[in-house]
Amino acid sequence: MVAALSSNGACFKETLPGELAARLDAADLEALAGEVAGALADDGVTFGPEAGAFQVDPVPRVLPAAEWAPLADGLCQRVRALDRFVADVYGRQCIVREGVVPATAVSSAAYFEPLLQQHVHDERRWITIAGLDVVRGRDGAFRVLEDNVRTPSGVAYALAARRAVSRHLPPADDLRPLALEPSLAFLAGALRHAAPPEIEEPVVAVLTDGAGNSAFYDHRELAERLGFALVRLGDLRLRDGYLHAKIDGRAIRVDVVYRRTDEDRLNHPRGGLTSVAQLLLEPWARGRLGLVNAFGTGVADDKLLHAYVEDMIRFYLEEEPLLASVKTWDLSEPGALNRALASLDEVVIKPRAGHGGAGVMIGPLATPAERDAGAAALRGNPSEHVVQDFSPLSVHPTVVDGRLAPRHVDLRPFVFYGAEDVHAMPGGLTRVALAENEMVVNSSRAGGAKDTWVLP
Repeated sequence: MVAALSSNGACFKETLPGELAARLDAADLEALAGEVAGALADDGVTFGPEAGAFQVDPVPRVLPAAEWAPLADGLCQRVRALDRFVADVYGRQCIVREGVVPATAVSSAAYFEPLLQQHVHDERRWITIAGLDVVRGRDGAFRVLEDNVRTPSGVAYALAARRAVSRHLPPADDLRPLALEPSLAFLAGALRHAAPPEIEEPVVAVLTDGAGNSAFYDHRELAERLGFALVRLGDLRLRDGYLHAKIDGRAIRVDVVYRRTDEDRLNHPRGGLTSVAQLLLEPWARGRLGLVNAFGTGVADDKLLHAYVEDMIRFYLEEEPLLASVKTWDLSEPGALNRALASLDEVVIKPRAGHGGAGVMIGPLATPAERDAGAAALRGNPSEHVVQDFSPLSVHPTVVDGRLAPRHVDLRPFVFYGAEDVHAMPGGLTRVALAENEMVVNSSRAGGAKDTWVLP
């Protein structure tokens, strides 16, 4: 059955190890999918504003050590550079003064927070948790499609996928993946490291909006697994310049806040500090509170600044990038807009500050009307859009109506930056577009996920 899979010849076709393929050939795939879905339901794994089911395909994606090791090295290198970039942006802006990154690209980024330039500490860790979106091109090489360092979600969903799949498709000894639990221990340590330096036993709290947040399961599960308090904004108070939270009926000083709220800006569009910033900015700016991730890190999420990450690596680390980016066009460069308009059937147009796949025009798959709309958007407001080279997502065997069929996938690996070391969680979460020929894999667009096995 596996050998009979077909796919778009323009995509890289990922295959299954022989032993796993044989087991799936002999399995009742529809029943297996139902068992995995039932395990997720029993565990209360939900996603979305109406707490809908989180979908996990039972066929794991397997990455040999020879593929994962260089990818992990490249991810860790990238996060180190992005952390230095954020610090520099709110500091001396050396990378701008040296002409490596245009000043307008920084100042026009939706999540650039100029107010923070008054509150910089050179030794501050800005990015503790990163979730990058990685795709596999036609040549089989991994490339970074987008950087997510504001409030990346998904760690608990990766754990849930592993738990549900392993119950009903336990790996054989020669395919046993690296465990995820050591990564949780590293994450817990990285969160504690974000505390002010004089705190020996920091109190860490996960700040959530509650059940109305689409990723509330992620918040609740991580707080429980890591042994940290789960709090809402109403539980927090400022006392004498320090943050306190109501935990188990008592007001306790908090040393680190892991921010997971939808509100992650300092200022309202209409002016004034947001309710989150009113509580967190003062103690953070005074060095009395650690924030994960820090305010302002969203500048490194910006889709235009993605075009310059490889240059950031060279500038800050004096190293050559180990992992390439999907080429992103800066439309302010001479001739770039005209080249993009002449290549609409070969490129992808994205809103610069968009997320979840909203407003994305994939040129090779778009209708003439959709390309016309994309062209109009570029002509009307080129500074609010970016253009990327089209990189067709690889396909992976996926259970569809009780049989295996190729479906497009990407990878959301997670990187944790601790005291000195940077750690990539083995595999992370593979995201899969469950509809045929769909290339937007986000859960917010009815996508699903796969367990990702990294072999030792």
